[in-house]
Amino acid sequence: MSQEQIELITVDTLLDKVRAKREQGHRLVQMSATRLPDQVELTYSFDLNSRLTNLRLSLPAVETRLPSISSIYDCAILYENEIHDLFNVKVDGLTVDFHGNFYKTAIKFPFGSTKVACASSATTPVSGTASCATAPAANPGATK
Repeated sequence: MSQEQIELITVDTLLDKVRAKREQGHRLVQMSATRLPDQVELTYSFDLNSRLTNLRLSLPAVETRLPSISSIYDCAILYENEIHDLFNVKVDGLTVDFHGNFYKTAIKFPFGSTKVACASSATTPVSGTASCATAPAANPGATK
């Protein structure tokens, strides 16, 4: 069983750390984001010789900005556009920027806040969350 390594970094060191991974021959496996109440946590996973290593950084919950790594790993454009569209993280220097149109979602930036948002199709709120105002469902078999 291989052990996973997680290195905590700052946004200021991101490009240098990613560039070093590329120069060492690592491939980018994935990028992920998690919205926490006071921050957005990003994890970059790399593989070399079947050994997974990770870089992890935290961004403030508001006014989140991140430098793009797409000039180092071309495939990062997909992850970075996704992180922008779903988490409202601004990515500076994208080589291909979909300008918020990579995903079409009912809620703009669905993971951009820890507040509960309701889509128009929501009918029953999750227990313990604010309720959504919805119109009653139409009964197609009803007569007047």
